[in-house]
Amino acid sequence: MAETQTDEQTGEDHGGGDFHLSQLLAEIAEGPEDDRISIGDLLAALKRRALGALIFIFAVPVALPLPPGVSTVFGAPLLFLTAQLMLGMRPWLPKLITNRSLKRGEFKKIIGAVAPWLHRAESVMKPRLQFVGHRPIVYLLGLMCLILSIILFLPIPLGNMLPALAVSIISLGLLARDGLWMLIGFAAGVLAIVIVWGVLWAMIFAALFVVGNVFGLKF
Repeated sequence: MAETQTDEQTGEDHGGGDFHLSQLLAEIAEGPEDDRISIGDLLAALKRRALGALIFIFAVPVALPLPPGVSTVFGAPLLFLTAQLMLGMRPWLPKLITNRSLKRGEFKKIIGAVAPWLHRAESVMKPRLQFVGHRPIVYLLGLMCLILSIILFLPIPLGNMLPALAVSIISLGLLARDGLWMLIGFAAGVLAIVIVWGVLWAMIFAALFVVGNVFGLKF
């Protein structure tokens, strides 16, 4: 049975000294490009780290213009991890997901695209408004991340970039105990939901309009 976590376990694990996520990701990406990196490998590398770091690793690739298969590999774990954040549980993923993998070369490309932005974020983030990352507010952040993770699976053109970006910002805020970043990410999440909702309604309205004109129906 999954264990619950403390407030501190949603943020950075201070037992590792000066931990920089960008440095750890670069280390994971090193090696022969034809080798494969599984989701289980990433979990093992971050076993002593924060749930926020795990969520970031699986959210940020979905925000990039990558092939559909790569996005699916990283998108599925988000549903489990964000639900666990909402429920205050320790990170855990089923074997069906941990066995998924991608080539190290593909992972290296992802890290290469993310690294400059992650370096900048790490340079400006700092502990502030830390109450935002504590219970019960952190559960609300988890709920927002879970809703956004569900949206990522909807077949909406370019509908995954803003939700994934919002989840990435919230997770970095959790990792650095930066409440300002968490609030910015939450606001971005609200905006993403509004936009996606509007696009869905537009698609439904357009479909009804076409059907009405073709078959002479009125809705």
